[in-house]
Amino acid sequence: MASFFSFYTLFIFIGCLLLGAAYAWVLYASNKNLDKKTRNILVVVRTLAVATLASLLFAPLVRRITHTPEKPIIIIANDNSISVKAIQPAGFDAKKYQQDLKQLANKLSEKYEVKTYSFGDSVKQGFSFAGTDQISNGTALVSQLNDELLNRNVGAIIMASDGIFNRGGNPIYELNKIKAPVYTIAMGDTIPKRDVLVANVNYNNIVYLDNEFTLDVQVQAFESKGETVKLSVLENGKQVTQQALNIGSTSFVKDVQIKLKATKVGVHRYTVNVSEVKNEITTKNNSQTIFVEVIDGRQKVLLAAAGPHPDLATFKQAIELSKHYEVSTAIAEELETVDVSKYSLVILYQLPAINYSAASLINKLKQQKVATWYVLGAQTNLQSFNQIQTQLNFTRPNGSLQEVFPYYENNFTAYNLNADALKQLEGYDPLQVPFANLMIKGDYTAVLNQRIGKVNTQSPLLFFIEDNGKKNGYLIGEGIWKWKLEEAKNENAYPLVAELISKTVQYLSVKDDKRKFKVYTNKSTFEENENVVLNATLYNDAFEPVNASEVKVQIKNSDGKAYSYTFSKVGNAYQLDAGALPQGNYTYIASTSLGDKKHTASGAFHVSAVITEYQQTTANHQLLNTIAQQTQGKMYTPANLLNIVDDLEQSGQVKTITYEDRRYEEMINLKWIFALILVLLTTEWFFRKRNGEA
Repeated sequence: MASFFSFYTLFIFIGCLLLGAAYAWVLYASNKNLDKKTRNILVVVRTLAVATLASLLFAPLVRRITHTPEKPIIIIANDNSISVKAIQPAGFDAKKYQQDLKQLANKLSEKYEVKTYSFGDSVKQGFSFAGTDQISNGTALVSQLNDELLNRNVGAIIMASDGIFNRGGNPIYELNKIKAPVYTIAMGDTIPKRDVLVANVNYNNIVYLDNEFTLDVQVQAFESKGETVKLSVLENGKQVTQQALNIGSTSFVKDVQIKLKATKVGVHRYTVNVSEVKNEITTKNNSQTIFVEVIDGRQKVLLAAAGPHPDLATFKQAIELSKHYEVSTAIAEELETVDVSKYSLVILYQLPAINYSAASLINKLKQQKVATWYVLGAQTNLQSFNQIQTQLNFTRPNGSLQEVFPYYENNFTAYNLNADALKQLEGYDPLQVPFANLMIKGDYTAVLNQRIGKVNTQSPLLFFIEDNGKKNGYLIGEGIWKWKLEEAKNENAYPLVAELISKTVQYLSVKDDKRKFKVYTNKSTFEENENVVLNATLYNDAFEPVNASEVKVQIKNSDGKAYSYTFSKVGNAYQLDAGALPQGNYTYIASTSLGDKKHTASGAFHVSAVITEYQQTTANHQLLNTIAQQTQGKMYTPANLLNIVDDLEQSGQVKTITYEDRRYEEMINLKWIFALILVLLTTEWFFRKRNGEA
């Protein structure tokens, strides 16, 4: 943009003056009623008025510069966590500290803009000295200041804390973004107190029935050398294990691994407790309560056959490599008494066979829609097989066998197999496949295809078909035990056979969730200062998510106290923020309706106590001093915090910043231009009237 005094604007202004002069000459040159002096004055006035008006038509831009001062902002933040309130050094006067901090804010507000905060598990404006926050998150404070005061003149930050930041990490990294000196007020006590505590418990919150699991417990002790304490674990209030620990040093740390066994399905409350010592500063950190959910995750698989075969051992060994599966084998007449409802998957090995039809078992599988894996071989009765299912049909069987090699179907995506190990297929022996024409009705997904000699065919060898929501698998050929033997000969071979069988079993046995109403929490365990959030989804008959109906839920604790809520509608689903709940076990039952159908869903979650503030009771003044030094600030004790007022002024770091605003605007927006035109025209009118001119 051009300046007002540029050559262009000067040229325009001269032209406007000439235009004004010409206008004035035409108006007054022939006027004989006015004396020469008056006429000259009116000519000048009219010239200037017309020139000014004409120049506005070209709207030249004028640069204007304004200066806006901004007072420095002083932040005063007080740590409102439990550790500051509970752990106080000898001689500390809490009331005087609170009065001095308020007085500090008042004195600073005389010269600066002062903002006060309290921080702990959240950040709030204003001072709070209740000391009830269950965590101390200094990073959250700094992040909020960064957001609120971006590009503002922050003169200094005054932070009163004990230096124990147990959430969010070290705030010093975020403080560097504000680029202001930090003055710290060292709260708490740096002298270690006599204390024994359960510092941490590492564990898996979900374990499987009859499996062992480990609690990794860290016990710490301070100023308790020579004492002996007992570490015990209680399951649902009943002690299950106990051991003695000898404290051999002033600062004692020991990791103890406790092995437990999951013997019963359900949610179990485990309390890890260490006995107290005399004159201990607090006993609130002597125990931790955790919740472990024991589930019967093992799925049962039935291997059914007319007689023994080496392939059966190969299947059984591969499936049992996973603790999630339990394999049972039944042969011939044993199949008559099998309860198929107990099984997630039944492998029919060469059934129906030539010498055994297994009609009773196959009928049960059809009625109860149990996932089935058919393995065909020399003993399979192909005519009976054509009758028991509708997906495959073998025509013109002659009772002979042919050798078929496997090769991998590259378009298979149902599960992943080791890409490098698939090269081993080229060296495997062929399977013995019944010689017949195979017809497949409908779509199928192939894992392996048939290679006859050196010709890769499109006929599948191992494949899946879905039949009315039930998954069925087919392996056309026997002799897979030879593949296993081939791997055993090579020490560097990958266990591809075991992976192929186990992943096929997993794929076939997994049941799709077809529930039309689902309610779930995003995690199974919440802390008591954390909001419990539940999500819900409702589907219509086309399995499209809908939320036209109202969803209600009742949350009940272990004492029977119930809380009733209504879900909010979010997009095509539902969500409920139940807020923070007290420690304990909770169950919930949600209900809704769609049309004339009612739906319910239930679940459970756990709320654990937060004892983080009791895990470290010794103040970290070294960190506070480091924060102050690295930001060119200073650390103070609560007794001399009022010195901050003078030190801030003497430091020269806190200054008023003046912002220069440069902008260009049109002359027509300048009020003095309007006033000038008004004065010129008024002056001309006055002299004309005075001399009798119209």
